[in-house]
Amino acid sequence: MNPDNLAIAGTYAKENFEPNSTLLDISALETQLSNPGNHIQHFKQAIETANNILNDRYKANLSITEIVTARAWVIDQILALVWKAQAWPDDQDISLVAVGGYGRGELLPHSDIDLLILTRKDNASRYKSCISSFLTLLWDIGLEIGQSVRSIKQCKTEAINDITVATALMESRTLIGPSELQTEMVALTTGKRVWPIKKFLRAKWDEQNARHQKYHDIDYALEPNIKTSPGGLRDIQTIAWVAKRHFGASSFHDLVELGFLKESEETMLNKGQQFLWKLRYGLHLLEGRREDRLLFDKQRELAKLFGYEDDEKSLGVEKLMKQYYRAVANLRALNDVLLQHFDEAILREGERVKIEAINKRFQIRNGYIEVVYPDVFKRYPSALLEIFVLMAQNPKIEAIRASTIRLLRDNRRLIDEDYRHDIRNVTLFMELLRSPHKMTLQIRRMARYGILGRYLPEFGQITGQMQHDLFHIYTVDAHTLQVVENMRKFRLPDAAQKFPVAAHLFKNLPKVELLYIAGLYHDIAKGRGGDHSTLGMVDAENFCSRHRLSSWDSKLVCWLVDKHLFMSMTAQRKDISDPEVIHEFATAMGDKLHLDYLYSMTVADIRATNPELWNSWRASLMKQLYLNTKRALRLGLENPRDREERIADKKQTALSKLADRGIEEQRIQQIWANANDEYFLRESAANIVWHTTAIATFSGSGPLVSTNDLMQNTVEGATQIFIYTTNSRFLFANTTAAFEKLNLNIQGARIFTSDNDHCMDTYTVLETSGQPVGNNPQRLAEIKKIVTQYIASGGAAITPALIRRSRKDKYFSQGIEINWLNAPNRDYSTVEINCPDQPGILACVGKVFAENSINLKDARITTLGERVEDLFFVTDQAGKPIRDELLIENIKSAINSELKKRLDF
Repeated sequence: MNPDNLAIAGTYAKENFEPNSTLLDISALETQLSNPGNHIQHFKQAIETANNILNDRYKANLSITEIVTARAWVIDQILALVWKAQAWPDDQDISLVAVGGYGRGELLPHSDIDLLILTRKDNASRYKSCISSFLTLLWDIGLEIGQSVRSIKQCKTEAINDITVATALMESRTLIGPSELQTEMVALTTGKRVWPIKKFLRAKWDEQNARHQKYHDIDYALEPNIKTSPGGLRDIQTIAWVAKRHFGASSFHDLVELGFLKESEETMLNKGQQFLWKLRYGLHLLEGRREDRLLFDKQRELAKLFGYEDDEKSLGVEKLMKQYYRAVANLRALNDVLLQHFDEAILREGERVKIEAINKRFQIRNGYIEVVYPDVFKRYPSALLEIFVLMAQNPKIEAIRASTIRLLRDNRRLIDEDYRHDIRNVTLFMELLRSPHKMTLQIRRMARYGILGRYLPEFGQITGQMQHDLFHIYTVDAHTLQVVENMRKFRLPDAAQKFPVAAHLFKNLPKVELLYIAGLYHDIAKGRGGDHSTLGMVDAENFCSRHRLSSWDSKLVCWLVDKHLFMSMTAQRKDISDPEVIHEFATAMGDKLHLDYLYSMTVADIRATNPELWNSWRASLMKQLYLNTKRALRLGLENPRDREERIADKKQTALSKLADRGIEEQRIQQIWANANDEYFLRESAANIVWHTTAIATFSGSGPLVSTNDLMQNTVEGATQIFIYTTNSRFLFANTTAAFEKLNLNIQGARIFTSDNDHCMDTYTVLETSGQPVGNNPQRLAEIKKIVTQYIASGGAAITPALIRRSRKDKYFSQGIEINWLNAPNRDYSTVEINCPDQPGILACVGKVFAENSINLKDARITTLGERVEDLFFVTDQAGKPIRDELLIENIKSAINSELKKRLDF
């Protein structure tokens, strides 16, 4: 019999192992025990001799399967001799049974030796003295015993109450005594009424999921547990337990016969288990005790023990761990396949088949996506990516059918250099990154099934790449995927509480897929030598070029990869209260958009390095650096990077979409002539398309008022109101007063006034309930009517009604702060107003501006929680900055007075 054929659940027996008198001379030991003397010492010496021989075989790299089986055989013989040494009553009602891992005939140097002393009846007291003497001798000779004493009936009761007991009893074999007791016990504890197979599989699956969650469902922890980490020995055992319970399988070869496994997969399982056994055996040997954690110091010692040596490319320990990570990745993937098979064969047995067609290549069978025919991937190689896009776009798809997972793995070699440059495939991958549903889950699946490493070979190079430092707890690839997942979490409802700044910024990033790409590539060059940020920029640029990203998008991604450590290092290593530090950092950012992207990336990166690193202290440092830098940019340091390319990129994107809507380019250019560059720089391409379409199709007279719902673009949703009209003295004041009249809370605003005095203003608003207006035709019509009336009223600004604030709002509110800045080389003055949020605030400010003949050229309105942070860019009637100190003080005083009345201070 092939000793490397994996046995399942208690099939160990003497036919699996040829007794060897060199390992344990049973006759000689029996002779020693028959004579007077120190029997304890005889047993110890016999065990020590066997241990030394097996350890030598291990160091000589002999079959690990034979070694663990031989160790179990040695202990079998020792236990039988100790049992025989007791004065048992002369009956056939008690036996000694091996259970658990020992029941499988597997024993490592310091594994528990789990025993069941099994009685026919509930009369264990009859054997009390013999049992006590038996166990005492076992402890005296140094065996690590775990034992229980139960009758057959008691075994059934315990098995019903505890699936762990039921599983251990299933993996049992008789060591000495009447074997019919164990046979009867197994029959009673594996019957249909004791953990029916559907309940058993569900419990084991849930047990595995809970175990994986303890490791954040990540295979590649830097210090993994060989037994319990995802892809570890316990995952193999989970499959074995279900296979034995339902199919009576005694080996994984039986699953091949049943059609659940391919022979190549059986080989992979066997080799994977043998490698993990070798690691675990080595850990026990090095520690001199049971140890399943592959800690850093032991990794180095095992690498030497296994003969891995350092060279110019990598350390010996890195080679060892790379082999480990590849093994667990394969085992995890096979575990997925088999559990899916079991789900279909057991949990869904008898379920009515419901098939929903998706396209010519894929269909959904009872919630699981599958290929329509086996050759789909060979005929349509792009389907290797398409399947993940479909899952990310359709929340009804739960997972991939086992047969299709196997086809994915079998056909992944179709992904070559030509495939990677095919426009169909690069389009599919970008579509995946923009998908709304569980995008990171699909990326993780691609990695697990070997698709991601083939499509992005540079990612394949970091698979299993270690990080030897005090901070990282995952390999480079696992850390990278966690970074992307953390970015994705910023869009979830609870992110506003956990990561308020990042959650707010994420919702307003114009292209979140650029953040994901930077996340994928920020550490891509680790392990190559040199500066990984600089080397990573090259890979990122190649990716962007291959995926047809615009020049501006590519530069942003590469900049993020290059600067991904800059913000955390500045926050933690420099004095961020020093204006010079902030000036230097703000200059490096260039503009708020780059700052927003980098902050989001840095938070995701820190948390993926080690969740414990993100604490209140680091959060406060990062927030302080962000806010100080944002203020410095707002007050004059902002100098957008690649300004012209950014504008050209947005115009080109908008032109393409507007052409699809049938709007002629000549008409588009006429409309855009009324907007200055600042409009194209700060507005999103989507809004430019919306605004241009609204203007092009507007046939009325007077101001244009258009609404747009943002529910699809942000998590919480909001409503935007676009106003296009010629400038007038009280436009801003009366527009904001109209919103107050409508009980709409302004969350943000972008105010643009062109050189030819056209205003293109966009307000982001919410109802008082905190919800967007939504698809409510009557309410939308009311908004357009009231806003149009207020804008057309002309004359003096409409004074907003006073609203009395609650006692709580007064108690917790902060004061009013007004700053006036005239920066060098700026043709406008900047007014910064920070105060508690309250309806009518903007109308009050607009009223003061109008009464003092101040032109509002631009504004940036931001509501952060209960506080507003607003910037107004203003000039005098001649279009010049306002520098008169007396006038400035009068205006600030007037604003302060109006706000105090408004805020009921």
